[in-house]
Amino acid sequence: MTVHALLYSLHVLAALVWVGGMFFAWLVLRPAAVVALEGPARLGLWVEVLRRFFRWVWASVVLLPLSGIGLLDLGFAGLDGAPRYVQAMIGLYIAMVALFLRILALQFPQLRRAVDAGDWAAGAAALGQIRRLVGFNLLLGLTVVVLATARPGF
Repeated sequence: MTVHALLYSLHVLAALVWVGGMFFAWLVLRPAAVVALEGPARLGLWVEVLRRFFRWVWASVVLLPLSGIGLLDLGFAGLDGAPRYVQAMIGLYIAMVALFLRILALQFPQLRRAVDAGDWAAGAAALGQIRRLVGFNLLLGLTVVVLATARPGF
C-alpha cells in the first residue's frame, strides 16, 4: 500500500465514522428510540450513545487534518495548489469541529446533568438542542462528501 493510499483510506474512514455516525443517530436511532422507549430511558440512552460516539468523533477530528495535510502535500504540493473544492472542504471541516465542540462543551453537559438530576424536561430541551446541531452538522458533512466525490471545478 502506498503512503497516498494509506492516507486516503484513513481520511475516508474518519469521515465515514463521523458523518455515518451522525446519519445513523439522526435518521435511524432517534426515531426508533422515540417509538421504543419512554422519555427518561430515551434520555439515558442518548447520554450513553453520545458519550461513546464522541470518542470516535475525537478520533475523526484528529485524523482528518493529519491525513488531509499529508494528502495535500502528496497530491497538490500544499494548500496553495489545492483546488477550491478542497479548500471548501477544509472550511466545512472547521465549521463541523466548531459545532461538535459546542455540543461537547455546552449541550452534552446540560443533558448529562439533567439526566443525573432526573430533570426530564431540561434533558429533553438539551437533547433537542443537540439534535438540531447534529442535524446541521450532518448537512455540512454530507456537503463535504458531495464535494469530495463530485470534485467540482469552482
